[in-house]
Amino acid sequence: MNNLFFYGTLQCVPLLERVLGRSADSIDLSPASLRGYVALSEPEGLYPVLRPRANADTTGIVVRDLSTEDIARLNYYEGGFDYDLRTVTLTSGETAEVYLPGQSVSSVDDTWHFLAWEKQWGAMTLWAAEEVMDGFGKLSTDEVARRFPRIRARAWSKVLAQSGRHGQGVLEGQTEIVERKRAHTNFFAMDEIALRHETFGGGMSDQIERAVFVSSDAAIVLPYDPALDRVLLVEQIRLGPIGRNDPVQWQMEPVAGLIDPGETAEEAARREGVEEAGLEFRLLEPAGECYASPGATTDFFHLFVGICDLPDGSAGIGGQEEEGENIRSHLMSYTDLLELADDGLLANAPLALLAYWLARHRARLRAAV
Repeated sequence: MNNLFFYGTLQCVPLLERVLGRSADSIDLSPASLRGYVALSEPEGLYPVLRPRANADTTGIVVRDLSTEDIARLNYYEGGFDYDLRTVTLTSGETAEVYLPGQSVSSVDDTWHFLAWEKQWGAMTLWAAEEVMDGFGKLSTDEVARRFPRIRARAWSKVLAQSGRHGQGVLEGQTEIVERKRAHTNFFAMDEIALRHETFGGGMSDQIERAVFVSSDAAIVLPYDPALDRVLLVEQIRLGPIGRNDPVQWQMEPVAGLIDPGETAEEAARREGVEEAGLEFRLLEPAGECYASPGATTDFFHLFVGICDLPDGSAGIGGQEEEGENIRSHLMSYTDLLELADDGLLANAPLALLAYWLARHRARLRAAV
């Protein structure tokens, strides 16, 4: 049996439960401290980096009598972060092991604070840990580390889902997930789900089996210049049409991009405006939120109209080369955009939604110029 000292994120008991795969009632833990070390922050504050420092004192918890299975699960969770177990003596005199960072783990000269981390990153980390530990016994720690940015992005979408503004007037019924298994994971993921759900007539449905494409939330913004009454659209190659064998594989769209962990939808919209089209938005007008296809995918869109200047010559080539983006932008009058929408020539659903939102609010926006 083994004792471990946790000074970082695994002080969070719900996270420890998910990593160990058992409830806190079965875990022997208590507060503890380690002298001669300081917990510094990694650059984003996502976790601490323990460094030797004379007269410093790092607080945490000691977890006792961990089994071989427990240690294997902990090593798997920590393995993707380049942390290794070392034996230390706690302030109390008790001996325990602790995860110390490898040479690849960077830090800044700021003390890491557990409560600040818990407030900003705790919920996301719980969701991410669930996906990481689903790979235990199936994926290597190197593979998990490679996929971790997308794991975090999917986890952040689950955090954002808790504050959605839609859903008024629908059934708040019971859903029983009988089984959920990950059939595929990479940049995107695919889950197979067996479930039962409450019916409108009362009682529960028979078990049904479905699959869901798992992505992360996106911010979508239509750039609009109310003074010149024109919009900017971006054009790029898209995998959806390719997968459907559509001969039209380059698509006209609003500016759009996936929301990074820790970002708000508004922050992502502004970032994407700069990255895709070199635009700075003076104002973001919220234009709704929606699922792309709620029967099949978790894709969720936060929609905006971005007020900006679109002078002649502002269209060009953009995108992040390191992300494989090659994007051409187009200036178009509002009336031309609406005509395309009315003629059914916009194959991009968010673009059509934003065109009609703009039709309703255009006079207000132009009057404010």
